[in-house]
Amino acid sequence: MTRTPRITLTTDRVEAIARAAHAGQTDKAGRPYAEHLRAVAEGVRERGGDEEQIAAAWLHDAVEDDRLTRQWLDEAALTRRTKDIVLAVTKRSGETPESYAARVLATPGAALVKEADLAHNADPARLAVLDEATRTRLTEKYARMRALLGLDG
Repeated sequence: MTRTPRITLTTDRVEAIARAAHAGQTDKAGRPYAEHLRAVAEGVRERGGDEEQIAAAWLHDAVEDDRLTRQWLDEAALTRRTKDIVLAVTKRSGETPESYAARVLATPGAALVKEADLAHNADPARLAVLDEATRTRLTEKYARMRALLGLDG
């Protein structure tokens, strides 16, 4: 059983861990992956997210991308809520978009992190550098997830 530590990592420390974990990784456009993490964290902040959600934003792809292990997350000096948000937004192999969206919606604080992630992923400036087929596929994928999360409108 994992318990929440009394002293949690600061947001600055979480940022440093996330940047180190994703060092050398690039996004689909060839940009340093840390730029995406920063944009999602800032998006959460701009949408009124709290420090737990901002920490989760920095870590939102770390387990999914195998940059940090699930064991690391379980043992990390983070709040249970931050860990739950990271796990909620971590896609699982073979999972349907509907199941994924349901888990995000069922986890307090996770929808805001996913909203900021989708907003940056769907940024026209980021998509513009991709080939047309990839741009179309991703635009449709992100729009579908926004709809499943009730973010349209």
